[in-house]
Amino acid sequence: MKTIKHTLCALAALCVASAALPWSAEAALVGISMPSNERGRWLDDGNEMKMGLEAAGHQTILAFAGANDVKLQQQQLDEMLDKGAQYLIISCVDNKSLGAQLNKAHQKGVKVIAYDRLLLDTEALDYYVSFDSVFVGKIMGRYIAGMLNLDESGEVPNIEFCQGSPVDQNATYVWEGSMAELQPYLDRQRLNCPSGETSLEQTNVMYWNRTKAYERMKKLIASQDYHPGKKRLDAVLAASDGIAAGVIDALREAGYDSSNMPIVVGQDCDKINVAMMIKGLQSMSVFKDTRELSLVAVSMVDALSKNLEVPLNDTEHYNNGKKVIPSYLLDPDIVTTESLKEVLFDTGYYDIEVFSDEEYLNKTVAAPEHK
Repeated sequence: MKTIKHTLCALAALCVASAALPWSAEAALVGISMPSNERGRWLDDGNEMKMGLEAAGHQTILAFAGANDVKLQQQQLDEMLDKGAQYLIISCVDNKSLGAQLNKAHQKGVKVIAYDRLLLDTEALDYYVSFDSVFVGKIMGRYIAGMLNLDESGEVPNIEFCQGSPVDQNATYVWEGSMAELQPYLDRQRLNCPSGETSLEQTNVMYWNRTKAYERMKKLIASQDYHPGKKRLDAVLAASDGIAAGVIDALREAGYDSSNMPIVVGQDCDKINVAMMIKGLQSMSVFKDTRELSLVAVSMVDALSKNLEVPLNDTEHYNNGKKVIPSYLLDPDIVTTESLKEVLFDTGYYDIEVFSDEEYLNKTVAAPEHK
């Protein structure tokens, strides 16, 4: 982690130095394509990159693909290319749906960076920047194992799984990491999954969607008769905070509250889930500082535009089915109620005053009407 932090400081210095330079032939038009405008996380990522690139002297086209709309993302990328974008930063809705747009970019000599989500089965991808999603899964699995004392003898706890989207390669990585930690306990019967659903195919939640997670958890509650005072549910591994929110919505509907809520983990530290942690509804979230992620993407584009060395720290492990993609991977952090202040508030990621407002917290954790 220390090495990565030092590298990020160097990247920040590069961007600051770039911003001090007058516009020149190095200035580029950059298309930024985000998968959704429904979650604050993608709005923040897109705007962070837009501000960073423009501060470094580049022009940008920023687009959000509505509610994970594949066709809209395809259309937006075509428009970026038609307007002369020289670089594309893409966080895809579907990891195999952009072949025509990527081929078009390749033919035009446009460099493509996959942002947080790896694009699969294409030669027309140049770089990948993300967090180490296998490690994210491992953090989740280790946290659950520790909280349930799985290395100690005693009553065998019950767990259920709500994994990520089948059209996002990160879901596979998170599942691999989490099951690397938890499968040995399942095999030794130190941990029990009453539904028997542990594979990614059985447990995935399309588009990491809150309502779809709510629907999956509702079915598990009904089929397994999970209720306070009845059949015990000790933990739910939710692969993201959006999924965790849907899981918690279903559990609260079934009668669970902060006094008896199973361990629920997620990732991203969305505002909703930070509020849920403060209110005792969610146990942990894996924090991925998107300020750092966007900085790497900005620095990649800036380096490419100036014919400088592109920041990379992994050139071996991320194969998209056609080739190994040169990558920059960041390490995530674990956030619980004990570390919220240090990780999220003291660093300025969120304003502690906002989360000190009880009315705001109650409004934020209220379940939406799931349709």
